[in-house]
Amino acid sequence: MTEKKRGKGGLRVDPFELKLAREVERLLFPKSSPVCTWNCIGVKNRTAGVLGGDYFDSITLPDGRLALIVGDVTGHGLHASVVMSMLYGFIHHAAFDQIEPKGLAAQVNAFLSHFAERSRTFDLYFSTTLFMGIIDPTTLKLEYINAGHVPPLIRRADGIIELPPTTNPLGYFKALDIPSASVRLEQGDRLLLYTDGIIEAVNPAGDRFGLERLKETLAGNSPDHMEFLDRVFAGLRSFGAADPPEDDCTLLVVDIHGQVPP
Repeated sequence: MTEKKRGKGGLRVDPFELKLAREVERLLFPKSSPVCTWNCIGVKNRTAGVLGGDYFDSITLPDGRLALIVGDVTGHGLHASVVMSMLYGFIHHAAFDQIEPKGLAAQVNAFLSHFAERSRTFDLYFSTTLFMGIIDPTTLKLEYINAGHVPPLIRRADGIIELPPTTNPLGYFKALDIPSASVRLEQGDRLLLYTDGIIEAVNPAGDRFGLERLKETLAGNSPDHMEFLDRVFAGLRSFGAADPPEDDCTLLVVDIHGQVPP
């Protein structure tokens, strides 16, 4: 007879069912790009438990633009994983109807607020940070919203650019102003999206890995995007961060190789 684990509130969870849920969760996430076109995409994720609450995605839209999404659902474990899966289904459906970051983020906020209202709480249960950007390959313009997420980074020859939040996390307020912003990418840029589990990782001395260490790794000599991802996680290990991590850790990197003719 299969042994079952007891979670919060006395809930029994079958380890086999958890493993199956993890495999289903992995199917949702994008894989690193085996073939590079005008860009190369790499992803790497480690969860604090069997299931995770980080949402990361790349979607090629019907008109050829590339949507990039990274979010961090409030909480950990099973609940965060369920909310993340809800987000995945909603965004994948909505992205092909409303393919501008501002409008799509407004729909996500309404979607989460609706479930929060049904559960009679607006606090921690149906909320997420979210960065959502769309790159036009013919112009390399990145239009984005950043709903309370840690700032994505762009490495280019003359330094590193941060893309700070443009609004609050989604799911807390029904009425939320969601302004968008934009930046023009350049050939040779490396765009890095990540979750706070990376920079908030601590070592036994209680020191945080921090944004500056991540920037130093980004600025280093890693010509291959997959090698760069490995270096970040190797840096966390040498720093002394917990392994497995105490919080979900996600990296999504996009190397820009040039524009596509209109």
